[in-house]
Amino acid sequence: MSTKPRILVADRDPAVVETFSRTSLAALLEVEVVESGGELLGAVGQSDFSVLLLDQQLGGADGLKLLRGALAADPGLIVLMTAGAGRIEDAVEAMALGATDYLPKPLSPRELERKLSRALALSHMRRALQLAARAPAAQGALGELLGRSRSMEAVRYLVSQVAGGASSVLIEGETGTGKELVARAIHEASARREGPFMQVNCAALPAPLVESEIFGHEKGAFTHAHERRRGIIESAAGGTVLLDEIGDMPLEAQPKLLRLLEQRAFRRVGGIEELPADVRVIAATNVDLSEAAAAGRFRPDLLYRINVVRIQLPALRDRLEDLPGLVAHFISRFNASTRRSVTGIASRALAALEEYPWPGNVRELRNAVESAFMLHPEMTEIRLEHLPPAARGDAKPGRARSSLLATGPVQLTEAERRLIVDAIRRARGNQSKAARMLGISRFTLRYRLRKHGIDSAECAVPAS
Repeated sequence: MSTKPRILVADRDPAVVETFSRTSLAALLEVEVVESGGELLGAVGQSDFSVLLLDQQLGGADGLKLLRGALAADPGLIVLMTAGAGRIEDAVEAMALGATDYLPKPLSPRELERKLSRALALSHMRRALQLAARAPAAQGALGELLGRSRSMEAVRYLVSQVAGGASSVLIEGETGTGKELVARAIHEASARREGPFMQVNCAALPAPLVESEIFGHEKGAFTHAHERRRGIIESAAGGTVLLDEIGDMPLEAQPKLLRLLEQRAFRRVGGIEELPADVRVIAATNVDLSEAAAAGRFRPDLLYRINVVRIQLPALRDRLEDLPGLVAHFISRFNASTRRSVTGIASRALAALEEYPWPGNVRELRNAVESAFMLHPEMTEIRLEHLPPAARGDAKPGRARSSLLATGPVQLTEAERRLIVDAIRRARGNQSKAARMLGISRFTLRYRLRKHGIDSAECAVPAS
């Protein structure tokens, strides 16, 4: 059985199917064509389609009436209406009735591909919301590691492979990418799952207290040490310890951690008794530890010891294909906690989220959805005006625009387009090389190529 998204094209015009076949999405989708209202409603009632491309006048039938019938048969269906010139009033009414977008004829392959890509993303999100409503609980230890991208599939694979072992794991990633979630997933999938999962943020404590927090201390070890205290290594016996932001661990504490990992034993601060360490250690960092070691801020021998297995988490901007599913997950979560029934996100709002660079990654996305829920209690769908100003692309108040932005977002878009075209030319059409030159992932580059309608083959300069 095919796993490709299914598209229903309701149109008698052969040029529509021809235009569709010229898009880069054609090979990735399963397409069914119908030419009458009866065929359309029968197909929607019997099969599961992601998107419907519906002509405003299907064989003389009223497209708006067919739109109502299709959405009644499948409320989660994403509908793109098509019509000839001069039917703007019908387009407005179609959007009011539930159509997601409108395409004027004759269809442009570039515009069709752009709007169809967004429609597919919305369809995925709506289906995810429906599944979440039926089964809101995460499935197993990997349930919170969301995303269909290759990078997240690789993360889940690594987690499943290392969970059964006892080796140290180093999790790398920018702030907000989900390093703690990965650590918890490893713990919950391991033989230590019945034991404690404890963590300490090495950046959140004053340097003198880090050793005491991790290893504990004896009475009188330092000022205000009025009694013996167990550290998290003792408290988490039989379980897992996450040392978050390990790159900020004080240098003087690092030899003790190295000894713990090598000899599976430690001493409390101020103590002489050797104590066994029955814990698995997972470390997480948002800085490059190799650079920190080269700069003398981190011990190279400790880096080698904790870097037995390395899991690198991708930034959200490098896995934008996961964004609709993540939004659906957070909508479902906040629907449950607030007893609301928000149905999804509008196309323009999703487009804004795709344009935003997400410096705070998944955590920032979660906060954006939560903010919409908290500030707009009447909301039934997340719309552009419900998003935080930064995600909407609004300029921050009191900050002057640069000359590049003096004429508004059109100039910025054109500047981005020129940069991409220049990189493609310099790379002789090699998208991987161009992506490296731009400092983005190959997926992000491909997304930007589609967004700007750039043909990399046409841009490439033949080698001399």
